[in-house]
Amino acid sequence: MSFEFTARLPLSRHELDRDYLARGRPDLFAELWADDSTRVILLHNGQALLADDGTLALLSAAEAPEADYLIYLGRSVDASATPFVAAKLSEPAAATLGGDARWGDLRALGASLGDRDAGLFTEALAMANWHDSHRFSPRSGKPTMPVQGGWVRKADDDDHQLFPRTDAAIIVGVTDAEDRILLGSNALWKNNRYSLLAGFVEPGESLENAVVREVFEESGIRIAEPVYLGSQPWPFPASIMLGFRAIVDESLESCLTPDGQEILDLRWFSREELAAALDEIALPGPTSIARAILEDWFGGPIIDRRDW
Repeated sequence: MSFEFTARLPLSRHELDRDYLARGRPDLFAELWADDSTRVILLHNGQALLADDGTLALLSAAEAPEADYLIYLGRSVDASATPFVAAKLSEPAAATLGGDARWGDLRALGASLGDRDAGLFTEALAMANWHDSHRFSPRSGKPTMPVQGGWVRKADDDDHQLFPRTDAAIIVGVTDAEDRILLGSNALWKNNRYSLLAGFVEPGESLENAVVREVFEESGIRIAEPVYLGSQPWPFPASIMLGFRAIVDESLESCLTPDGQEILDLRWFSREELAAALDEIALPGPTSIARAILEDWFGGPIIDRRDW
């Protein structure tokens, strides 16, 4: 594992103390709303309100519209210890901001935001996606409400608490004996988009076994022992991507074969071939860990005018 690699991942950056002990205070949001230094991030339809300069719009509590729910994100790690809150807006509340309000998508903006804004947006979006998918108790079917600073949900007459969960997914840069990298085209993408192989970790499965299984299922390739590189949260809607490198196991028989369901095409690329193909194919965007793994193998930035 290399913390140097993880530091290059856009959505792994942060400048925040999550201040988890404060979540249990019963009057937490009243205290925060009475604090003139509190800053509020507005979320709507999976996007965040932006300032004129493209950074996150950080409103005072007095400026923030009424929200469906609030999430206490924590405090800045600098001397100001600024408290940050995410506010999820309904359609009518978002409309009060006017037609000129500018909203930004984390997938598109993540690599261009500063460390603080990238961390705040990632945390806020991940939590909002969890809230929106857990409005009802899986035990009783009754509506749940946010408590504990927005980090727990529970029904009024049920002591059972729902906590946020993150789905683990592996992503792997597979290389062969010639140090070519394997890229695949997913059935859900346009047919000129290529990325690394990836998949969710199954229950009762180690990360390493998930890497071996997913690569074989999607490509027919047997790999040797995978090496962990680093991780990046990917709140689309609720994942963390665990990056690996692996090489083809030449001692085992394998045949490059796309599974035909998730992966429709597979191609080996040398560095020269990948550079020459950039007018033909689209690569993972700069916010993704896939791009970081690719550039780690490539040896530097890949200039792709069609980043997605």
